[in-house]
Amino acid sequence: MVNAMDFGKTVGDSFEYAKEGLAGKWMKWLLLLISCIIFPLIMGYMMRIYRGANPSPEPDDWGTMFIDGIKLFIVAIIYALPVIILEIAIIGSAGLALFAAANPPVNTGAFMGLLGAVIIGVIILLVVAFIVGLISTIAQVRFARTGSFGEAFNFGEVLAHIGRIGWMNYIIALIIMVVIVGIVEVVCMAIPFIGLLLLLILLPGIILFSSRYITLVYDSAGTS
Repeated sequence: MVNAMDFGKTVGDSFEYAKEGLAGKWMKWLLLLISCIIFPLIMGYMMRIYRGANPSPEPDDWGTMFIDGIKLFIVAIIYALPVIILEIAIIGSAGLALFAAANPPVNTGAFMGLLGAVIIGVIILLVVAFIVGLISTIAQVRFARTGSFGEAFNFGEVLAHIGRIGWMNYIIALIIMVVIVGIVEVVCMAIPFIGLLLLLILLPGIILFSSRYITLVYDSAGTS
């Protein structure tokens, strides 16, 4: 299991993985940057990292990368369906609330009811998105390791794997990763004029770091 003493090591390993994979390797960086734009390619590349590739592999065999990326995208979209459905319902409720407020005579009771539904919906959405994110992350690595859609949705094994990592360890580990990536994104976006471009340039490094980090967390359970 990952323990408090291991979080720093996991972060350090992931940073070195990204650094070794990209430092001075400008062609590889450029190819991964292009892959980020053609997103199934970068998702296929992530599959290689999830399988345990160390050091980071070269971006090649583009056809396989693209197909693997499409498969991983399908897994991610299926897991995201509850979140997508809730978002559509919330947007619809918010639209109705705005329509009710903008068209007199305003039905105060109906407006407040719709507004309350939107607020409750947002809270539910955040909870569902959090839970789905926890499960989907491990499921995607499991899919990369097994190559089986069935195993990606084998909820019993996915939850058992998280249990072997330790739920609290797992949640803390993901929070640490999100905070680190979030800080990088905020710093980049705070730079006038070139912030967005800088973030795009750093995107391959962020993906290598986060993919390796998730792989290490997955492997901390002691099983593949």
